[in-house]
Amino acid sequence: MPYWAAAQLQPQRDGLALHCLSAAGYQVYAPRLRERRTVHGRAVVRTPLLFPGYLFVLIELQWSQARWSPGVVRLIMDGLAPAVVPDPVIGALRARERGGLIELPRPPRFNPGDRIQVMRGPFAGCVGLYAGMRPHARIEVLLTLLGGPQRVTLPKGDVEAVA
Repeated sequence: MPYWAAAQLQPQRDGLALHCLSAAGYQVYAPRLRERRTVHGRAVVRTPLLFPGYLFVLIELQWSQARWSPGVVRLIMDGLAPAVVPDPVIGALRARERGGLIELPRPPRFNPGDRIQVMRGPFAGCVGLYAGMRPHARIEVLLTLLGGPQRVTLPKGDVEAVA
């Protein structure tokens, strides 16, 4: 019975691995993202792998040729055989594709001065002003605490915009 397995690829060799696995008769699935960016004032669309360094291989009979295919480091194993990627996972990824590419939803953006409410944590329920982004998906919020505005750094997922 055929099943999907995940293959880890050599760095910068995803094209070689896709070609060699397809030439060996394997059906491969390498979901790609649609990333829109502005580079030097021009809109650019990039299509990196959704899972950098990995792709899915449909194993029908033998998997050893897929394991030793050029560009492949290894198959993700579950004991002595490749780990099975459930068909609903592959189906869900394919269902999100539009024009062969997956477009992730854009995270909500805040502008400095926007009113936001803290939803979780010790400041839950407090309303403050967005002050800026910090590294590692954290934001700075100005909250009125202890008689004046205090700058607090919170996880980005802990706040929502106030309508």
